[in-house]
Amino acid sequence: MVSWYTLVHKESDMVGKSFLSISDMNAEQIHSLIYAAVESKKQPWTTMLARKTLAILFEKPSMRTRVSFEMAMRQLGGETIYLSQAEVGLGTRESVPDVARVLGRLVDVIAVRTFAHKIAEDLAKYAGIPIINALTDFEHPCQTLADFITIYEKKKTLKGLTLAYIGDGNNVANSLILGAGIVGMNFNIASPEGYFIQKDVQEKARRYAGKSGAKFLLTTSPEDAVKKADIVYTDVWASMGQEDEAEHRKKVFTGYQVNSKLMSLAAKDVIFMHDLPAHRGEEVTNEVMESAQSVIFDQAENRLHAQRELIVSIFGKR
Repeated sequence: MVSWYTLVHKESDMVGKSFLSISDMNAEQIHSLIYAAVESKKQPWTTMLARKTLAILFEKPSMRTRVSFEMAMRQLGGETIYLSQAEVGLGTRESVPDVARVLGRLVDVIAVRTFAHKIAEDLAKYAGIPIINALTDFEHPCQTLADFITIYEKKKTLKGLTLAYIGDGNNVANSLILGAGIVGMNFNIASPEGYFIQKDVQEKARRYAGKSGAKFLLTTSPEDAVKKADIVYTDVWASMGQEDEAEHRKKVFTGYQVNSKLMSLAAKDVIFMHDLPAHRGEEVTNEVMESAQSVIFDQAENRLHAQRELIVSIFGKR
């Protein structure tokens, strides 16, 4: 058994590397980050990254993602530069490789929040500096790190727990099932026909699960997914960029709302999670959001702590 001290204080294997997928970390690295994040809450402010700069490159706006990254760098003594799509014009006013090569000479790391995952991959290919996936249409790995910190704080473990995800097999679900497979967490997901997690992600997750012992259930039944689950998780039915599908999706996802009746099927000490923003009254009721089981604001806070420790790992300063 590797000691807690060794996991937290060993030199990070993430030094100088991009973080585009939760699968860019192994189980030991994920647990090391979790322990460090929990410990660093006691004294988060430092000057270890003085004179280092993070560029926050956003095609899609976000309150939580921007504030958490900016605060993470401030707490580490570094600086941030926010760049919106209007200022950069990724792939329109200027090609992604050109943007990458310019920013790579001006800043030390880039956090990108974009629609197409390929943009993040191209930035990583051409920038010559680490790229952090702050969200793409394929994965949301920083959210999963924050989720795992939250689960660990509430349950004191990850391995062997069962997380039930109700809703669209989207980017959040992709990162969660991959992360669950890596750390040995059972993962149940209930989605309507046609909205399942894509096959290649399922197959990759099952390969990880073969090593960790995690078990998966993919079903169309929210009731089957939630039964005896330790964590119930949901997300909006229509993500940013899917506004034209919103009304259709409301009809398709009827019956997939997380409410008190559904929560009653889970374990007695179940916690409820949502990555926010939420559409109260659609994918989840206000009653569940405001219940004692809800840990949604702990999740939101833990974005800061997850990203701070991720940045520390990339600079090899842990």
